[in-house]
Amino acid sequence: MSKRVLTTESGAPVADNQNSASAGVGGPLLLQDQHLLEKLARFNRERIPERVVHARGSGAYGHFEVTDDVTGFTHADFLSETGRRTEVFVRFSTVADSLGGADAVRDPRGFAVKFYTAEGNYDLVGNNTPVFFIKDPVKFPDFIHSQKRDPFTGRQEPDNVWDFWAHSPEATHQVTWLMGDRGIPASYRHMNGYGSHTYQWTNAEGEAFFVKYHFKTNQGVRSLSSEQAAEIAGKDPSSHQTDLLQAIERGVHPSWTLYVQVMPAAEAADYRFNPFDLTKVWSHRDYPLQRVGRLVLDRNPDNVFAEVEQAAFSPNNFVPGIGPSPDKMLQGRLFAYADAHRYRLGVNHTLLAVNAPKATTAQNYGRDGLMAVNSQGRYAKNYEPNSYGGPVETGRPLSAPLPVSGHTGTHEAPQHTKDDDFVQAGDLYRLMSEEERQRLVANIAGGLSQVSRDDVIEKNLAHFHAADPDYGRRVEEAVRALRED
Repeated sequence: MSKRVLTTESGAPVADNQNSASAGVGGPLLLQDQHLLEKLARFNRERIPERVVHARGSGAYGHFEVTDDVTGFTHADFLSETGRRTEVFVRFSTVADSLGGADAVRDPRGFAVKFYTAEGNYDLVGNNTPVFFIKDPVKFPDFIHSQKRDPFTGRQEPDNVWDFWAHSPEATHQVTWLMGDRGIPASYRHMNGYGSHTYQWTNAEGEAFFVKYHFKTNQGVRSLSSEQAAEIAGKDPSSHQTDLLQAIERGVHPSWTLYVQVMPAAEAADYRFNPFDLTKVWSHRDYPLQRVGRLVLDRNPDNVFAEVEQAAFSPNNFVPGIGPSPDKMLQGRLFAYADAHRYRLGVNHTLLAVNAPKATTAQNYGRDGLMAVNSQGRYAKNYEPNSYGGPVETGRPLSAPLPVSGHTGTHEAPQHTKDDDFVQAGDLYRLMSEEERQRLVANIAGGLSQVSRDDVIEKNLAHFHAADPDYGRRVEEAVRALRED
């Protein structure tokens, strides 16, 4: 069998890939060595800007199968009948660290699902927690700056982390999640996923519902202690990537069961707290989980860079029957995610294989830009409307319209009868066993005790006292003991 010939990028055969061209045996190298220059220039450009958040990630392909009838709530085609299967790509990630960070760290996890539906790609971009630290996107850059490496020290600083939380009482609920036993998943396979935001579903009759997504792991929830995580991160920084890759390669296909909570749109205004507040969960007693289907991952990407690093998820990729809600954080993400991908990957990132529709074909008037390959032929026009048979609008909204009222301007979130930043954090604390509470308090005190300013410590302690008196007392005593050592 003859060997394949190595070529340059233009297709010319390479005579020598071991020695650069030089002026004489020991002389300087020559500018005319096109092969050398091409290799070095390409090497210099192999990296693209990493994601500001969710930089460290893993992914896999699979399918989603509908197991229960939800047509009373949405007319989305991929959810239209039981047994219907849709190809998916899922990306898991840590949030705060860089691309070179370790997997086994205390951090929320991204849980992003791309459904390749016959009506276009639907991206559900969530986390492994049902809530988040803030409720307004204007605070997001400040929040991330506080959690990232300090501009001077070049490391994550407890002063910055806890100072931001001290001034953000709405973060108390998520902090309780993060510092609890589920703060460090044992693997991506052993954690739940949540849409976190509130979304809108619309049925064929035009009735609107608000929904929250819950992906429950069928492997069981497993987490690491801080001590276990430190040991694993030191031995294999890519532990979660290794686990996911090897499990799928040996035929152990991880799966999750998707449930939704469904709220009739008319009930949102009078619910006891703001149902669009990302720092809160809906009571399962009020809106019980309803099963939708099963998500299975069964194929690893062939190239991590091409298919995981270049995977682009955007919450504004909706399909008919699914749309946004007034959730402020979701509204901010509708812009920010797509804009991040245009910066990182270019305006034509949707033409990449992992991002392109698979069950349908994108037809629009987008042209040109970096790496454009969508000329669509000599007779295709790049404007609309036209007289040449180009694609036309349907006139059918993807989802029901959202009612609006009032005056423009900056507004605090509307207050419902039981809106509070601390009640649900306290509820979560009281659900924990005594052993879970001890670990939660130890995790919080370990970070908070390193803060240099007493006033920042006191502000954070006030949040835990407000959530539950016992919670606050125990954290305060633990912090005092660590600071006196």
